[in-house]
Amino acid sequence: MAEIVVTAVINKSVEIAGNLLFQEGKRLYWLKEDMEWLQREMRHIRSYIDDAKAKVIGGDSRVKNLLKDIQQLAGDVEDLLDEFLPKIQQSNNCKGAVCCLKTACIPCVSFANEFAMEIEKIRRSVDDIDRVRTTYSIIDTSNNNNDCIPIDRRRLFLRADETEVIGLDDDFNMLQAKLLDQNLPYGVVSIVGMPGLGKTTLAKKLYKHVCNQFECSAMVYVSQQPRAGEILLDIGRQVGLREEERKDNLEDNLRSLLKTKRYVILLDDIWDFEIWDDLKLVLPECDSKIGSRIIITSRNSNVGRYIGGDFSLHMLQPLDSDKSFRLFTKKMFNFDNNNWDNAPPDLANIGRCIVGRCGGIPLAIVLTAGMLRARERTEHAWNRVLQSMGHTIQDGCAKVLALSYNDLPIALRPCFLYFGLYPEDHEIRAFDLKNMWIAEKLVVVNSGNRREAEDLAEDFLNDLVSRNLIQVAKRTYDGRISSCRIHDLLHSLCVVLGKESNFFHTQHNAFGDPDNVSRLRRITFNSDNVMNEFFRSNPKPKKLRTLFCFTKDPCIFSQMAHLDFKLLQVLVVVMPQNYYQHVTMPNKIGKMSCLRYLRMEGRITGKLPNSIVKLDHLETLDVRKSIIRIPWESKRSRHLHYVHLTASNGCISIRPFSPNNMYSLPNTLQTLMWMDDRFFQPRLLHGLSNLRKLGINRVSDSTIKILSVSTPVAIMLPNSLEVLKLYFSQHTSELLNLSFYQNIVKLHLCQLHIMPNNSEAFPPNLVKLTLAHIMVDGHLLASLKKVPKLKILKMDQCAHSDWTMDLSSDDANGDSFPQLEVLHIQEPLRLSEVTCTDDISMPKLNKLLLVKLFSPIRLSERLGRLRI
Repeated sequence: MAEIVVTAVINKSVEIAGNLLFQEGKRLYWLKEDMEWLQREMRHIRSYIDDAKAKVIGGDSRVKNLLKDIQQLAGDVEDLLDEFLPKIQQSNNCKGAVCCLKTACIPCVSFANEFAMEIEKIRRSVDDIDRVRTTYSIIDTSNNNNDCIPIDRRRLFLRADETEVIGLDDDFNMLQAKLLDQNLPYGVVSIVGMPGLGKTTLAKKLYKHVCNQFECSAMVYVSQQPRAGEILLDIGRQVGLREEERKDNLEDNLRSLLKTKRYVILLDDIWDFEIWDDLKLVLPECDSKIGSRIIITSRNSNVGRYIGGDFSLHMLQPLDSDKSFRLFTKKMFNFDNNNWDNAPPDLANIGRCIVGRCGGIPLAIVLTAGMLRARERTEHAWNRVLQSMGHTIQDGCAKVLALSYNDLPIALRPCFLYFGLYPEDHEIRAFDLKNMWIAEKLVVVNSGNRREAEDLAEDFLNDLVSRNLIQVAKRTYDGRISSCRIHDLLHSLCVVLGKESNFFHTQHNAFGDPDNVSRLRRITFNSDNVMNEFFRSNPKPKKLRTLFCFTKDPCIFSQMAHLDFKLLQVLVVVMPQNYYQHVTMPNKIGKMSCLRYLRMEGRITGKLPNSIVKLDHLETLDVRKSIIRIPWESKRSRHLHYVHLTASNGCISIRPFSPNNMYSLPNTLQTLMWMDDRFFQPRLLHGLSNLRKLGINRVSDSTIKILSVSTPVAIMLPNSLEVLKLYFSQHTSELLNLSFYQNIVKLHLCQLHIMPNNSEAFPPNLVKLTLAHIMVDGHLLASLKKVPKLKILKMDQCAHSDWTMDLSSDDANGDSFPQLEVLHIQEPLRLSEVTCTDDISMPKLNKLLLVKLFSPIRLSERLGRLRI
């Protein structure tokens, strides 16, 4: 996996090469040649790595050792770039007569000479690797030894008689009904899901159950490296094409035959679109009157969607606990019929624990049962398996799971491995993931590309989801991924691959090879004791880029005062939410010159040191779930998230800005949560042309007047703004009007005393509206019913003046909430009934949530059916 580090080096060298100091006429232009050489060399090395992979898989230890050397070289180059980038950028900011265009300052010359010396060492290392490659005949990486062709177990499994689908009966019935539906679009059924769920087993049973209803049929294995000619030849053989027709003009003869037949073809394990583009030129259209059908299996949902459309998709899910145990029992006792009759009394309980560790993945369950069949049926023997099964099952599933990893584009591989830094079954915010990827330059937008890095990172995340490597936990109001999870088996794969490639280590494998520890780049801790012991043993983790601490004790902050984190780019500290802990933030945080992402989560109180203003590269500061005061200035900020506090809850509001530095907010800023109303200035917002999310705290009457413009010319908020959150002071009397803000799609209003009196006062394209601590009366409800594009309405701790909320239309047109899909009511006050007396109001409502009720609420019949 040296290609990950090589790619990181290329990304960082491109960033440095694009720095202004390399432009013609600037200082230190002589560094440009070295940087261009680095880029060229790393690109050649990456191409070599791609070619060399086949030999590594084939067991060539010489290539494997060479790749380790390349990985170490790439790591050294990355260290060099990370160490010198701040110095290069600092030199570019030098001003004054000493640093004129013709004469560089002494510090600039000094570090430039030092950089040149380090580059010379890199050149010698590259030459040495080339010498090793030549001396030991590691030359032709693409010419593999084909004398021994490995058995393709997937191809053999497709031909096996076994079609048992324990736990998948409902899936089978749904697929059979869909397949035989005469109106099936494109005539395609796509079975998709993560590795090991039994897609092929299910597809085989479906195929064998229906094939006698078609005139001809074929079942072929496609694989990761498909050859269209071989696949078509196999199909031709199975559908009855004569030998001479297969030898001469195969494509035309096969297409002519299938045009006259009602056929069903199973294409198992399709990985990409290209092979389908080749096959569909020969296979006739399936949605013709003849009624032919195609069944496909794929790990990539987008492949199924591309071939058969959304309707074709059948997403396979892990088994529940009962079905998992039934499959385990069947495989465990497949040679006898007594099941658990002769087993020790507690063996079944141990078996359930073992099955639970398999996470509902049939592949893992079958492997586990096979392993236990070879052991004594005693509690002692099975408990030993339970204690060690993590590694055993991971090893058994690794080859199947690793296929999906190897299929990832190089740019996606480190993004996938990043999930291993989180604890198992952790719900991960997409916002956090995307900005950590950006901070570490795992996601880089090429120069000249007008897209934001956040948008590209979102594409990366969607790609991982479509490949069924990541599971979506929650989605936002507009369908984007809000949070996600990774299955335990895939998490284990991340941990194994992360350690193997030195991409990251967990607390369980951090101790060991001293060479690996000294080159440690990323580490995650879930135990305070292990973390303390590690840093006592390794007080200078100079190469550490990323530190995750899931901790109950804020000891990491005292540790920082004694540790050398000069290359640290990402720092995440997550503590429990059950009680507040005051911590003293060390001044050393301000010396982490490479820090780009800082998140502190949990009930942490304290103040970041004033030295944090020196962190010129800090892009994301997220302390939204902590009470931390922030002295803040930054030239590169993209996201500022800090807690919103009001005087009503007994806490003081945070002042991250002073009047003097308010106007230094960078144009790169996309998120600003929360700005204090005292510092709200229209001219400030006009300069933030990339701002997407804005929160204003203690909104006053004067700010309401500024926001409630009457003409498009006077609009105060930037056009890029999509999300607006307003927490009002307790004594506002002005009427809010946001009708001219066309781009706002999400609005949060809290403690507003005078609500808009008509629907036109809301943003015209509003999709989600949250009301908190607001009085809901008939006038407000009448206005909300007519907001034209509102899909999600949330009321949080709102008081209801009439005790009853009638959602029915107020007139004969029946236009009450025309687009509303979700109604979420949380902790309502003085609400006893929610009703809708007609069937035409809220035509798209499909979900009603009632959360944290103080007393029961009566619902009309229709609403009762929609409650979840």
